Amino acid sequence: MRWVLPDYIQDVLPDEAARLEDLRRRLLDAFRTHGYQLVIPPLIEYLDALTTGAGEDLRLSTYQLVDQLSGRTLGVRADMTPQVTRIDSHLLNRAGVSRLCYCGSVLHTRPSSLTATREPLQLGAELYGHAGIEADVEVLRLLAGAMRLSGVPATRIDISHVGLFHALADRAGLDGAAREQAFGLLQGKDAPGLKELLGDIEPVFSAALLALIELYGGVDVLERARARLPKTPEVTATLDDLSHLAAELPDLPLSFDLADLRGYHYHSGLVFAVYGGTAPAALALGGRYDRVAEAFGRARSATGFSLDLRELAQCAPVTPPRGAILAPAETNPALRAEIVRLRAAGEIVVEVLPGHEGTWNEAGCDRQLVMRHDRWTVETLHGE
Repeated sequence: MRWVLPDYIQDVLPDEAARLEDLRRRLLDAFRTHGYQLVIPPLIEYLDALTTGAGEDLRLSTYQLVDQLSGRTLGVRADMTPQVTRIDSHLLNRAGVSRLCYCGSVLHTRPSSLTATREPLQLGAELYGHAGIEADVEVLRLLAGAMRLSGVPATRIDISHVGLFHALADRAGLDGAAREQAFGLLQGKDAPGLKELLGDIEPVFSAALLALIELYGGVDVLERARARLPKTPEVTATLDDLSHLAAELPDLPLSFDLADLRGYHYHSGLVFAVYGGTAPAALALGGRYDRVAEAFGRARSATGFSLDLRELAQCAPVTPPRGAILAPAETNPALRAEIVRLRAAGEIVVEVLPGHEGTWNEAGCDRQLVMRHDRWTVETLHGE
């Protein structure tokens, strides 16, 4: 049938669209009060620009087509973060800190899960130009506040740090292929497989990489990590940053899993996943991704987060939609003035069109304007 949509692509009908738009406005307005400026990147770009610095995973998720004007390969964006990074690097070109936010549809070649859409409505915020942990603290506070505002407060925030793995892998002398394999084994918490892979590597670093699998839980994980990991400058600095983060965010439900290296090909430091509501998977992901900015030719520190507004809205409390007021079709100056007044006060006023009696409840009308005692009055709409 010609009107059937592709798999994992859905229309958004009025009630859901109203909830999404209300949530979008509230979150972007909240970001604005924190100094985050809205940008709107294009839906398509040259493929290389869309996937620069983001790894092969993003390229595989990106729809590709040929530009009829230039003959070059275009991509339909699958993630807006590289676009916002390009804007910061080449269009704004600021010397100091830059705070940007965005919201728009992205398109994936495959859904991320059996229940996911291939067209998420991605909303996010990015902070550029500050390498310290203070920037990571800020974006985590911003994200936690956004989730509270949505009615879906964070119930768990999982924290890890890609830099910790890289520091140990460097000291262990793991080359590219072995490093990739070690990453996969750590993600799967496959201790026997990792032990076999590490083989003849210096015992202190082999033991440290294996220890990452067991280092998960509350804030106490950081002290356990100090006891079990080698005290190299890189490891010590990373654990100091994570301890600072925990001290700055005592009101948030932080947990630590030092083997959870999600975003390994994309991120360069702190990474986090935020859970809430009834969603089984993380509702928001984020972290530090300094290497993406480097790929655009300008070394620039970067940290931020993004989420699918559709998924967040599905977990948010549903409030009944506000009803509309039905106004008669009369050319009456007093009626026109009352309609203008009601709309200015935020009411929805629908004007009658002839021939549709008995159907106005379909348009959400639950009240009507009627003349009572020489004045227009809003009353409950009956019989529709």
